[in-house]
Amino acid sequence: MPDMLVKLYDLPDEAPALARSRAFGVEIRRAMPPDRERVLRWVGEHSGECAAGECAVAFAHTPCGCWIATRGAEIVGYACYDATAPDFFGPTRVLDSEQGHGVGTALLLRCLTAMREHGYGYAIIGSVGPVAFYEKNCHATVIPDSDPGIYKDFLRGMEKRSQ
Repeated sequence: MPDMLVKLYDLPDEAPALARSRAFGVEIRRAMPPDRERVLRWVGEHSGECAAGECAVAFAHTPCGCWIATRGAEIVGYACYDATAPDFFGPTRVLDSEQGHGVGTALLLRCLTAMREHGYGYAIIGSVGPVAFYEKNCHATVIPDSDPGIYKDFLRGMEKRSQ
């Protein structure tokens, strides 16, 4: 799966996406350190142990690089940045039952906007699955010859390539 590049200085306005998710009862907020263990359990359950490891790194930054989508006190999605490497967006996940309501787009744009506010000019989305989603929602472009990219020494990736 390729990496993608996003121009952070040319992002779509996040306000419509945030309003759309809010209309479905979902708020997007920066995770707080006291939420760490609960969020990591959720990420591990819904995205796997590797994503939970990346998310743990996002919690190590100040401010925290993990954003969560919540309905009341229930987590329905998350997105991280500066987890695998500086200037990388991801991992991210929204519950299947919440997809189609703009939650993923809201998380994406909130994280990318936070990265821009942090001083980045560009962001890398690593090992993208849904290329069309990122092309549509943040005008990301595929980086040629970027697979496996930074993940070439990732143990799980090495295991899959050897099979």
